[in-house]
Amino acid sequence: MSSAPHNPPFRAELIGSLLRPQRLKDARHRHGAGEIGDAELRRIEDEEIRKVVKLQEDHGFRVATDGELRRDTYSDSFTTHGITGLKEGPDLGGTFAYTDASGDRIPQRVPQIVDKVRWAGPTNVADFRFLSSCVTTALPKVTLPGPAYIHFRSGRANISRDVYPKLDDFWSDLAGAYHQEMAALADAGCRYIQIDETSIAKLGDPKIREGMAARGDNWEELLETYTDAVNAVADGVPSGVALGMHLCRGNKAGHWQAEGGYDVVAEKLFRKLRIRFYFLEYDSPRAGSFEPLRALPGDKTVVIGAMTTKSGDLESAETLKARIQEAAKVVDRDRLALSPQCGFSSSVDGVMSPAQQDAKLTRLMDVARDIWGA
Repeated sequence: MSSAPHNPPFRAELIGSLLRPQRLKDARHRHGAGEIGDAELRRIEDEEIRKVVKLQEDHGFRVATDGELRRDTYSDSFTTHGITGLKEGPDLGGTFAYTDASGDRIPQRVPQIVDKVRWAGPTNVADFRFLSSCVTTALPKVTLPGPAYIHFRSGRANISRDVYPKLDDFWSDLAGAYHQEMAALADAGCRYIQIDETSIAKLGDPKIREGMAARGDNWEELLETYTDAVNAVADGVPSGVALGMHLCRGNKAGHWQAEGGYDVVAEKLFRKLRIRFYFLEYDSPRAGSFEPLRALPGDKTVVIGAMTTKSGDLESAETLKARIQEAAKVVDRDRLALSPQCGFSSSVDGVMSPAQQDAKLTRLMDVARDIWGA
């Protein structure tokens, strides 16, 4: 048997976000219009978070998040709100736009660094404490966007050369801000953090690599830079805190940003990174085969994201079991777990009904129990 941990990650995992209830969407609209204040919005968020925590525990999950219900998008938890020196720039289309199966395209927002990056204070501590007060059986998990988020979207042109003539100083300041945020979470009792580092997986897409080259970046050098950045963050994880990393190719209202397997990043991803477990998108052929998992060291765990959140279509139990059996030909089944490929609503707009989400949660847990007795 391997020494890979399963407490966490657990055999049945959730990535983070859940569908935003309509009541919450309405409250956000009213708040934006000035019809209700911060306290009333927070009260409604609290009530809805209690419900989604109960939903997760009622399904038998040993992990629970707050569904990211307080966020407009996954990056709100830290990168765009937890540091100084950043402002949101214009939308960017072209190579870096999000596309769905019909070809519909959504541009992405470009972050810009205009001043020194510093920790802005405990962005997630109050939210974690509330989540912790809601759980009864599950381990509360906090998700943070990965450190490559800013540079992947912005490039060097949007990181001020006046502020950061040496880009290494930007990365050092950013890692320091993560260290302070994670320390604050640990002091509040957090024992499980997930980094959502989507940029690395996207380097497997030739289109993305061409876009990087067009702006003057060499993707292989970026792979070194981004994995260095993740390691710098991981090196600051407080003792007793489990750190996992989620990778996907973009998930915004059924749209994605990239496609292509993990082949070209596998060695750096699995062998260089000081990360013990991974949550990997594996819900469609766009994610490639399981062959890159051969690079996974024997003490690491992979959570196979075989269930899609890009549509409400329910996978059969047989389909999910077959995916785990296929992965087990490459990685021992004891080092595997199962999850959706991403959150159910990484931004405010999901693509399925609450009933479809509930059916997927039920199916996921049932399959995990059948395979591992989880």
